[in-house]
Amino acid sequence: MKEQWSKEQAQAWYQQKGWLCGFNYLPSTAVNWTDIWQEETFDAATIERELGWAAEAGYNTLRINLPFIVWEHDRDGLMARIDRFLTIADDNGFSTMLTLMDDCGFSGDEPYLGPQKPPVPGKHNSQAAASPGRDKVCDRDCWPQIERYIRDVVRQFREDKRVLLWDLYNEPGNRGIFATGTEEVLYDEKLETCAHVLMKLAFRWVREEDPTQPLTVCAWGLPAEEEGETFYQYPLDQTALELSDVVSYHAYTNTGRMTAIIQQLQGLGRPIFCTEWQARHVGGTIEEQLPLLYMAKVAPYQWGLVRGKTQTWL
Repeated sequence: MKEQWSKEQAQAWYQQKGWLCGFNYLPSTAVNWTDIWQEETFDAATIERELGWAAEAGYNTLRINLPFIVWEHDRDGLMARIDRFLTIADDNGFSTMLTLMDDCGFSGDEPYLGPQKPPVPGKHNSQAAASPGRDKVCDRDCWPQIERYIRDVVRQFREDKRVLLWDLYNEPGNRGIFATGTEEVLYDEKLETCAHVLMKLAFRWVREEDPTQPLTVCAWGLPAEEEGETFYQYPLDQTALELSDVVSYHAYTNTGRMTAIIQQLQGLGRPIFCTEWQARHVGGTIEEQLPLLYMAKVAPYQWGLVRGKTQTWL
């Protein structure tokens, strides 16, 4: 639609879907999103095998990110591989959430083509690559090409029933770098300001392409736990919640806090998707939180499916 969906439209759409239960997917053979999607390392056989396992486990939806850099250098090839992936997913009973941009360049490197660096022992997401890349987000001269990418992908799949919804921007403004030393370091703070503007533009660009699927961007900023807290108060998060057709959020947290987050977001009156969760080290376990999400009619997408090069089991 060319306008934000009403709450009633969003809820009617959601009720038709039944309970959606899924995961964020990177094949075990891929160290980052570039690795998945470039021609040399697109591994359809592994994808078919692993999604078969997921179907046997009872999942019915998945979320996956797309790389601007591959589109820029191999547009037709990327489109063909997206189509192939959607077919594999659909054949296994999965709807797919496509994510267009992502600021989680945790490797500290800007995206690059060709063989990707191997994972750093003992670090999860050590080679994570952003899309389009933090430097490009902060360079407005790059934005016209980013607009062309976004419009092109959405136009290609705007009526595709295999695509569940569009996640326009994963964790906009995330400045973290995991692969340097033993502590997290941060990218330039200007990323937050630039990402905020770019996110709003992305909503406009995608709506102008008039997709049949709803749009979302996650609220993700969770500071240290406080008594009686109100969640997702950062400006980026507030804008994401305001502009989304369906609410999405990330919560790597304990069950008590997850419960409070859901109760707050239910007040927005829109369908709720928890598009990243499961942090066992703080009590965010499937055994505790999946029943909670089910009872609250939240669509959960846990982080990760298989043990692989991203090392997110660490």
